[in-house]
Amino acid sequence: MKLVLFPLLFAILAVEAVEEIKVEDGVLVLTTENFKQAITNNEYILVEFYAPWCGHCKALAPEYAKAAQQLAEKESPIKLAKVDATVEGSLAEEYQVRGYPTLKFFRSGVHVEYNGGRQAEDIVAWVSKKTGPPAKELKTVADAEGFLKDNEIALIGFFKQQDSDEAKAFIAAANALDRFAFGITSNDEVIAKYEADGTAVILFKPFDEKKSVFEGSFDEENLKKFVQVHSLPLIVEFNHESASKIFGGSIKSHLLFFVSKEAGHIKKHVEPLRDVAKNYRNDILFVTISSDEEDHARIFEFFGMSKEEVPSVRLIKLEEDMAKYKPESNDLSAEVIKDFLQKFMDGKLKQHLLSQELPDDWDKNPVKVLVATIFDTVVFNTNKDVLVEFYAPWCGHCKQLAPIYDQLGEKYKDHETIVIAKMDATANELEHTKISSFPTIKLYRKGDNKVIDYTLDRTLDDFVKFLESGGDIQAGSDEDLKATTDPAEDVEEKEETEEHKKDEL
Repeated sequence: MKLVLFPLLFAILAVEAVEEIKVEDGVLVLTTENFKQAITNNEYILVEFYAPWCGHCKALAPEYAKAAQQLAEKESPIKLAKVDATVEGSLAEEYQVRGYPTLKFFRSGVHVEYNGGRQAEDIVAWVSKKTGPPAKELKTVADAEGFLKDNEIALIGFFKQQDSDEAKAFIAAANALDRFAFGITSNDEVIAKYEADGTAVILFKPFDEKKSVFEGSFDEENLKKFVQVHSLPLIVEFNHESASKIFGGSIKSHLLFFVSKEAGHIKKHVEPLRDVAKNYRNDILFVTISSDEEDHARIFEFFGMSKEEVPSVRLIKLEEDMAKYKPESNDLSAEVIKDFLQKFMDGKLKQHLLSQELPDDWDKNPVKVLVATIFDTVVFNTNKDVLVEFYAPWCGHCKQLAPIYDQLGEKYKDHETIVIAKMDATANELEHTKISSFPTIKLYRKGDNKVIDYTLDRTLDDFVKFLESGGDIQAGSDEDLKATTDPAEDVEEKEETEEHKKDEL
């Protein structure tokens, strides 16, 4: 009897030793102690690494819980979990968390990056796609009705022959677009129910015309573009939920309407432009940004605007240079907007570059204060070496550098050929130079006006060595010099920059 009881007792103790995983709003709460247990015991699990102070994480929380609830209602084996990365530092380090929120999907212990949307339906569609076929087989009308009920935005491919080239292109697009729900059918009753004439792809949605029928040639790229364009409203309201869809979509040119929703600007000025939006929907996305939302203050700042300027329009091209364009007037009539957009499409618009007013005392202090309008005149002086710090007022590393940079200015204030200068790169923009991190420091060398990036330590001694060498000394070129900067500092600065970009855009 003892021999029987002993292994039983051992098993009971072993079960008790396994830490119980806490659940909040249907989401598993993971720690360093129970993380491996959760990953091992669940074949499919999506894990969010978050920080309690992170605004984007707070915005995601209710949608994440809603997604967990929807999966539970479907009796799905997929679980959602979260890790407080500020507490569980070793897990954040192990999975290379560099920003918040970071989401990773584990399938049988192997993880991939989550790149779907941040609304509940997006999350459910993405994880469901990762655990099943790219397109769900819809064999009956009931299957199709249930599929459309379960997915706010859904695509159905209607193909008599599922081994046709058109059907293969549809499946390829389904494979590539994880955040969308795809269904496929060859059933005559389903085809008749949705009035699909022969081979067809229809996108069902709860807004605008309620459904969009694909009309292009059947190849993967055309289908992907169709889905990304028609899954968004004709005129999109910018908010936390729509941001990832706006900036993660295939359309990189956006016409931004800065309006007051409370003042009725959307109904008065934007809604009458629906026909214009429809004509340009494959190339330009129409987006409204309300001045009534405090969270949008940084967007106004990014465009050099105040809330008193609404209603107003700007156009931005989300490529590497983030080019901005401004109409000549605030006339928001259909004809004026159409003319503005056509000039953009034809490449006839000149970029709108921000510039502050030139301070009266800009050159009175040892460190000269530059603005965009005089930048070229000052720095492209063939008789002077001009060192420029591009900074952001909110940047912590820029603030740390300030006293050292002031000392450098003091040292060279009477020098005949060396100028120390700085410019607020958030309020001044240059067509030839784009700044992506702060502080960025560049030397504009006399003679040939060559632009040389400063890569040494941010110490007075290194700045002096760099300037006295005419920019020839760089990190690693002298054994006595240290590495450029602390790598952790670089990462921190990059993340700080990216966080502000996310908030602003």
